[in-house]
Amino acid sequence: MLCCDFNSINMSASLVRATVRAVNKRKILPTRAALTLTPSAVSKIRLLLQGKPEYIGLKVGVRTRGCNGLTYTLDYTEQKDKSDEEVLQDGVRVFIEKKAQLTLLGTEMDFVESKLSSEFVFNNPNIKGTCGCGESFNM
Repeated sequence: MLCCDFNSINMSASLVRATVRAVNKRKILPTRAALTLTPSAVSKIRLLLQGKPEYIGLKVGVRTRGCNGLTYTLDYTEQKDKSDEEVLQDGVRVFIEKKAQLTLLGTEMDFVESKLSSEFVFNNPNIKGTCGCGESFNM
């Protein structure tokens, strides 16, 4: 389904595509942070950055793509850009590109593993619709 082997990824491309879920049946507690990380996401990000001292964290972006309009991207980042929003949680740093900031307000970033896939999942209460596979969304 989505990329699981993070060590073999070409760094010029996105680190991984992420699944998005419109959250309407479950209440995510509002926080001051633009993005909240679950313990599973924190652990996976820490593992991805282990042994890569040139990177200071992951960067979340948004691109026009898919059948529903937008999709999130994840990349390693070496620096914080001037317009990036920084989320620091449990010693892990995630930077949000300016274009993605409004789409992520109140969102929970999780990491989910099953027998067939492992992926970051954005549980986003702002999404109005998603495609059938969960890769793209609209606001």
